[in-house]
Amino acid sequence: MLTSTKEILAAAQLRKYAVAAFNVYNLETLQAAIRVAEKENHPVIIALGERYFDTVDVEGFAALTKALAEKASIPVALHLDHAYQKESIVRAIDCGFTSVMYDGSKFSLEENIQYTKEIVEIAHKAGVSVEAEIGSVARGDFSDEEEGEGTLTDPKSAKKFVDETGVDFLAASIGTVHGMYKGEPNIDLGLLEEIQHAVQIPLVLHGGSGTPDNIMTQAVAKGICKVNVNTEVSLAAVSYLKQAIEEGRQVHLSDMMSGMQKAMEPVMTKFIRLLKNQQ
Repeated sequence: MLTSTKEILAAAQLRKYAVAAFNVYNLETLQAAIRVAEKENHPVIIALGERYFDTVDVEGFAALTKALAEKASIPVALHLDHAYQKESIVRAIDCGFTSVMYDGSKFSLEENIQYTKEIVEIAHKAGVSVEAEIGSVARGDFSDEEEGEGTLTDPKSAKKFVDETGVDFLAASIGTVHGMYKGEPNIDLGLLEEIQHAVQIPLVLHGGSGTPDNIMTQAVAKGICKVNVNTEVSLAAVSYLKQAIEEGRQVHLSDMMSGMQKAMEPVMTKFIRLLKNQQ
């Protein structure tokens, strides 16, 4: 069933578990995410980044997601990830996304507050929830996200931001990266705890890929309700494709796409099981 992201994360915050937000790009990634979530009997968030708007028909993708969500036995939300343009956010709202992320992290705190507040007003009028970011997540290996400065979230700034914008969930920068870590992860769980005490809304962890399991479970215990996952899933599919090519297999495209979907599902399963273990 298609469910509001806010409703899904409110339940996660209350019961102290987290929900995976899988970045998807096509039918196979979408099917994999929903199929795995159903098997694990756990909600799932389908995330489409603004950066994929040039290659994915947004209205068609939203219609497809809603159709599959209505058939699903678990709550499914549709989320716009890392949007920088108001036009993209309005487009996503108009075709039925249940939440949007406005990323104003490159701006000063006051500018970020100003721009985010405008987005919140637009989205809330349509019954759509808003995620925003304070601080900046750095870019690791194999990521297709924009380069971030890696600035950690200041708890006092987070409180001011949440109070003045009315956002529904906050992406906290605590040392994770978009993509895979280039060295040993340096994640500040103490800072996460401070942020959790400063704000009352659900917290979001960007950069789930490569984050050690023990760090992830501690982060959920300290207030993370949504974990974004992209690169590990992508690498699993690409590795399957690479192996098939190296082996010289003469495989029909339909079989190749099916195989890539099956390769992604164990990775997604790992994350869902890890996040729901906190229940």
